Amino acid sequence: MIKIKFSLISLMLVSCIYICNAQENFRNPHLTVQTRVAQLLSELTLEEKISLMGFNNNGVPRLDIPKYNWWNEALHGVARAGNATVFPQAIGLAATFDDQLIHEIADIISTEARAKYNLAINKNRHLQYMGLSFWSPNINLFRDPRWGRGQETYGEDPFLTSKMGVAFMQGLQGDDDHYLKVSATAKHLAVHSGPEADRHKFNAVVDEKDLRETYLYAFEKMVDAGVESVMCAYNRVNNEPCCTSETLLEGILKGEWNFQGHIVTDCWALEDIYARHKVMGSATEVAAAAVKAGVNLDCSNLMQAELLPAMEKGLLTEEDIDIALAPNLRTLFKLGFFDSSELVPYSTLGATQIHSDRNIALARRAAAESMVLLKNENQLLPLNADKYSSMVIVGSNSGALDAMLGNYHGISGNIVTYAEGIAEAAGPETAVQYDMGSNYTDSTHFGGVWASETSDLTIAVIGLTPVLEGEEGDAFLADNGGDKKDLSIPQAHIAFLRKLRSKHNKPIITVITAGSAVDVSAIEPYSDAIIMAWYSGEQGGNALADIIFGKTSPSGKLPITFYKSFDDLPSYSNYEMQGRTYRYYQGQVQYPFGFGLSYGNFTYQWTTEPKEKYKKDELVEISVTVKNASNYTAKEVVQAYIKYPQIERMPIKELKAYSKVEVQANGQQTVSLKIPVSELRKWDLKKKQWKIYPGIYTIILGSDSKDDKLMASFRIH
Repeated sequence: MIKIKFSLISLMLVSCIYICNAQENFRNPHLTVQTRVAQLLSELTLEEKISLMGFNNNGVPRLDIPKYNWWNEALHGVARAGNATVFPQAIGLAATFDDQLIHEIADIISTEARAKYNLAINKNRHLQYMGLSFWSPNINLFRDPRWGRGQETYGEDPFLTSKMGVAFMQGLQGDDDHYLKVSATAKHLAVHSGPEADRHKFNAVVDEKDLRETYLYAFEKMVDAGVESVMCAYNRVNNEPCCTSETLLEGILKGEWNFQGHIVTDCWALEDIYARHKVMGSATEVAAAAVKAGVNLDCSNLMQAELLPAMEKGLLTEEDIDIALAPNLRTLFKLGFFDSSELVPYSTLGATQIHSDRNIALARRAAAESMVLLKNENQLLPLNADKYSSMVIVGSNSGALDAMLGNYHGISGNIVTYAEGIAEAAGPETAVQYDMGSNYTDSTHFGGVWASETSDLTIAVIGLTPVLEGEEGDAFLADNGGDKKDLSIPQAHIAFLRKLRSKHNKPIITVITAGSAVDVSAIEPYSDAIIMAWYSGEQGGNALADIIFGKTSPSGKLPITFYKSFDDLPSYSNYEMQGRTYRYYQGQVQYPFGFGLSYGNFTYQWTTEPKEKYKKDELVEISVTVKNASNYTAKEVVQAYIKYPQIERMPIKELKAYSKVEVQANGQQTVSLKIPVSELRKWDLKKKQWKIYPGIYTIILGSDSKDDKLMASFRIH
């Protein structure tokens, strides 16, 4: 009996020593991440491995690995997780044309994310939206203004999208040599920009030239810059479901680009493959195909439920599971999940870093720099405050929170509506009134008309909100599954402005909220000044006041083309780029890509022109002097476009460099720009490879895509 007890105790001790040593190994911070991943894999059972491949898992209690939910959002601030700084919606961030600002914003977002995570973990709360793996940014191309989710993107241009996306990602992930601040995700791979109503069964047909030059451009830049994660999309591309696509995932992302991070599915995208795309017969088959294609993490429970049956049917081996799980574990190690908090540089962040004065000030600056001045008749703006002793703020969006927040938003206790911001800035000596004025549907009954008649000035805040455009299901008042059926703002708003103008000729400043292009021409006759405010975040009211009262000059530029009508565009379901965006659209527009007025008056002069000839491995370096012949210090976005040799299917022109610079009143600044010749490569459909075409190129510098302040040609040989 004694011997039996001794043997059992010995066995328990041996087992304990083995397990404890194993834990010590994968928790040893002095080992390489690769070694630690291999050690942890060796300690996990097959069932535990499969469990860890779902976004919502229970961890591994026997190894003291807590449960973790991978699903977190940070499109323009930590979202869906309580108090956090709310920055302008992504389309508004793109309108700043300032990637350094976007990096600073993302750095603050990740600081708040880490702080919120630390606070939650200290209370043993392992919650969705309170983790460290963020499914942002959305770098899909806003190819068509009908798409409701276009507000989440950085606009219609691949180059601008890549610059903004990389800056945002690097701000999120931080610059520590060993640890990620948080992990970022580039989504949704690929060719994914509507229609919302059909996204779970839609097949986007696109040739390889448009695929490479347009839809994959920003994704490749993100991978090159070290993005930790990529999310595959709901739709099919050329008949292949994105989340089981050998072409996109195995061939391009992992094969050509050598992506080393983890691939996560869009939520319940795997279910779509057999239930709606109907290209596979069962959930088990889909789970196996996803693993084979390179998927590592499932935003559903399909892989957790079906991978073991897939193995039993001989569709997968445990080695396949190990290969698929390893990138997830690498990310967790890089986030510091298995290390002492003393080693992780972000573990001390706490409540004082959340929604701080500095963060609020940056949200205000970002909102001001995102707003685009579209009209300023007779130089009404900035207002001379001494001329206006009374004003009224009207419009259904002037006091509405949803018009500030956009979709995928956070919440703070300091959201300043447009009405509040204007009232505060106007001061107690000014008679300021507020009236909602109209709703979104009634075109005959209005309020605030008499107040507008009797006031010196009217500010009307109208347009769209995220319940009228957005993601399928979220935009619950949209008539078209989240997408827009036309460019119009609500007819009630147009009628309201018409009514106001019919009653007096006093100044009316119109502020438009929206996440996309709208028909400005319908309200232009009734407005002396027009400002595109997007969904401007928690400090939108203060930012609008800063612009209207001249505390700052507007510097936002349109990251999308404002067309005259959807009739000018190809079919929404047509993914060919011909006839779309400033790069390929030949017709007249309301406002071109890159457009935005300023209180400054800028002229350009060459300082350094391009050389006459360049080789394919050289750098085009230029510089210009920007002069501001005005009494206002203002920021200008110098935009450099390339016009290509006259070869079939070349873009009309293409943004390839930009720089935002502040120029003092009646002052000047020198701006230097660099364009690698390699950036001018185009896809050769016949040879199925990249090619830099020899010939004459023209560089065009201006304030927008239709402006040509300076031009110079050069040859590539």
